[in-house]
Amino acid sequence: MATIEDLFSVMKSSTRRDILKLLMKEDMHISGIARAMKISVPQASKHIKILEEKNLVTKKTFGRTHVLRAKTENIYKILDGFSEEYRIEVEEGTSVLEALKQVAGVRVESLGERNFVISVDGEDGYYIYEVNGELPDISMDKFRLKEDTVVDLKKIVHAKKKRMDIKIIQK
Repeated sequence: MATIEDLFSVMKSSTRRDILKLLMKEDMHISGIARAMKISVPQASKHIKILEEKNLVTKKTFGRTHVLRAKTENIYKILDGFSEEYRIEVEEGTSVLEALKQVAGVRVESLGERNFVISVDGEDGYYIYEVNGELPDISMDKFRLKEDTVVDLKKIVHAKKKRMDIKIIQK
């Protein structure tokens, strides 16, 4: 597993950052990366080797062809290391929402019968929650705590995954 230090050492190189960006969009062969980056294949291989050592890239082999892919889940796990942690105590049966209200900087907004966390420490956005690593299928105000629990509050980050340029065909 890569560490925060690994990520920072990798990110010192703009070439490695750009390679990771490419590989987060699509799987690529080393020569495709070299072409896209306008660098030689040996240079691309050197950077890929570092990314592989830090467990940020994975390689699939098809005969003599190697197709590379970013290990985005490892990048996200590293970034989780920057989150703040709180230890709070509540009575059994308290909702996750009521527990979150004990954490300074959490702002909640009601929409109909549902409540949403819309800001944490002044950072506006929409947030989801996980309980013990699982995404519950009920809202925070309905989920009742019955035992010691770890709740992760995660901001839904606007990160473009796919873009569609849709053209309308006239009939």
